[in-house]
Amino acid sequence: MFKKRFLLSLIFIFFCLSVIFSNSIYAADPSTLKISSPSVLVIERKTGNIIYEKSADTTRYPASLTKIMTGIIVIENSNLNDVVKMTYDEVTSVPSGYSNAGLKVDEELTVEQLLHLLLLCSASDAAYALADHVAGSIPNFVSMMNAKAKELGCTNTNFVSPDGVQNAKHITTATDLAKIANYAMNNETFRSIVSKSSYIIYPTNKTSTERLFKNTNSLLDKNSTYYYSNAIGIKTGFTTPAGNCLVACAKQDNLEFIVVILGATQTASGLSERFLDAKTLFGYAFGNYTYSDIEKANDVVTTTTIKGATNKTKNLELKLESSITAFVDKKELATGTYFQPNITLNENLKAPISNGTVVGTATYNIDGVNYTSNLLASKDVKKSYASIIVTLIIIFIVLIAIYVYIDNQKNRKKKNHRIDKLANKYIISKELE
Repeated sequence: MFKKRFLLSLIFIFFCLSVIFSNSIYAADPSTLKISSPSVLVIERKTGNIIYEKSADTTRYPASLTKIMTGIIVIENSNLNDVVKMTYDEVTSVPSGYSNAGLKVDEELTVEQLLHLLLLCSASDAAYALADHVAGSIPNFVSMMNAKAKELGCTNTNFVSPDGVQNAKHITTATDLAKIANYAMNNETFRSIVSKSSYIIYPTNKTSTERLFKNTNSLLDKNSTYYYSNAIGIKTGFTTPAGNCLVACAKQDNLEFIVVILGATQTASGLSERFLDAKTLFGYAFGNYTYSDIEKANDVVTTTTIKGATNKTKNLELKLESSITAFVDKKELATGTYFQPNITLNENLKAPISNGTVVGTATYNIDGVNYTSNLLASKDVKKSYASIIVTLIIIFIVLIAIYVYIDNQKNRKKKNHRIDKLANKYIISKELE
């Protein structure tokens, strides 16, 4: 009996520890990650660097992830305080089985309220109302969506609706969705909405009670098995052909990552692969990457020789004006990898130069991202007057040489003239004889 209790205690302790450390999964090699979802991409937000990918450019159905684009189009093209009156078509056009907020015909809500319903509980009736409000019709709004996708560099995306109702022509990729999501998360209104775990709609002109709507993103739900404390958004999606889809964003210190998961299913025990994979991928990303100062302000990175300077000051050390803080793999830091900068000096660099003067730039290219700092003179560089004196002497000698040459030329001409005159006299005298 004691052994059984001891074993159960160990199992319980192990379970607790696994929960505690579930947000900091570490894997030295991405190939060791057990990712079940068929199409996956992980990017770091500031640099756009790809941390992990799996069939990221395979075209798939996005389902309600479509509403990420719908949301950002609405935010950029309307006023949050605008009042929208629900029409009969907007309320009744949601296909059976698709998410809706149960809005009433002629019910009046603000754009801000509808955006919360769109992005948190994935309401298609809200999507239709917002599309009509912004563009006058759903086809016009879809045209705006596709134009924005092209503007963001999406090459394999085509939208047919503002809500993602299943359509063979309504496609995208994990790569394109990452671009859309990364752009959307730069908008503070969008960012604020998708970070909420729930939202309340208070009584309207058509209702007498408040309504609570929960976010479908379980990473934000503290009561969920899938809760992830670093999660800050953004959207789920599902249709039978699309499978379980997720775009998620998480933040830790100064790092943010976006995870895109398409086509996920469930584990044998009935758990959601999209949320499990997302937590694993976030754990890997935060465990293996960081922003670090690879060089600090005032570090000397190179030395150059300054023209026209004194012997004591001509060799000038160049220091960084600001620290180079780069997104790097922690393994590179651990091995002491040295990053070689590309140095560009100002043209016609010569003495005198004052301490602290900007004399060029140092650029570090790390995983395709450039980090640049000005280069400063680390001391005063004095002008060499000896060189000026030497230059003046040379100029003086050259002038004398020119003068002597010109004078010789004049004397030679005079001498030749006298000789010519004597020759003429001789010729004349001979002729007189």
